[in-house]
Amino acid sequence: MTLTLTRRAALGGAAALPLAAAATPILAAGHGGKAEAPIAHTFKLGDMSVTTLLDGSAMREGPKEMFGAAASDEEFAQVSAENFIPADTLQFYFTPTVIDTGAELVLFDTGLGQGGIGKALDAAGVSPDAINVVVITHMHPDHIGGMMTDGAPTFPNARYVTASAEYNFWSKMEAGNRVGDMVANLVTPLAEKMEFIDDGASVAPGVTSVASFGHTPGHMCFMLESGGRQLLLTADLANHYVWSFARPDWAFSFDASPEDAAASRRKVLGMLAADKIPMIGYHMPFPAAGYVEPRDDGFRYVPVSYQLMG
Repeated sequence: MTLTLTRRAALGGAAALPLAAAATPILAAGHGGKAEAPIAHTFKLGDMSVTTLLDGSAMREGPKEMFGAAASDEEFAQVSAENFIPADTLQFYFTPTVIDTGAELVLFDTGLGQGGIGKALDAAGVSPDAINVVVITHMHPDHIGGMMTDGAPTFPNARYVTASAEYNFWSKMEAGNRVGDMVANLVTPLAEKMEFIDDGASVAPGVTSVASFGHTPGHMCFMLESGGRQLLLTADLANHYVWSFARPDWAFSFDASPEDAAASRRKVLGMLAADKIPMIGYHMPFPAAGYVEPRDDGFRYVPVSYQLMG
């Protein structure tokens, strides 16, 4: 796939910053300091342990402008009503994932940088010092915000992995670009410990990169395989469990290249549906895991219940 970049590539990520800033961890003020709802959920994939981490959540208004700007108000309202959700508000979730391959602990994305991932890791019984590998699916602020804490690496013993196209794009931004500045402050200081990969790279035992460019210039999904089973970490391939599936060709306002992002959605979601492979999506309703089935000219997201428990 040839990525067609426009000025949106530089501005789209910056536009996402208010969304990230608005997110707050779902944590209790009472209940003895315990979470009101689970913030870590573990699945089994063969011999691999896969834990989703709720870093935060945010309610937003005006979803049509983000997910269906080119659609008519009537069509957007109809798709929403058919799937039992309001057309004027949405709930965003921010969900990094940590896996135990048996040989390494691998963390995918570091969250908003507001402390939620630390609480979720603690709930999962994982210390930041124990993380062996940090994989960055792409460099929007809600995925790199937790890389540093008080000027020091949050995960001090980890090596880092990201797409070469992704880092090359954002690291060359002139000063003043908000995402570029975040990359300079949070990612570049760790570049010497970073491996830059392309499509099909093995980043840890049972973990392979899958190019899905469009949301950003080097956006990657990651296929997990263990015991003859597969699961795809889709990152921001699809950013809402209804609109991005039911109408995969609708442009998402934070996509760098809407046409390429739509092509990636159709290709990857089609593969998941055809092969019945489960997925974990960064912005799916927590615990963020589900299946994909064909529906009309698009798809339907089906949350897991107990299928991945053993």
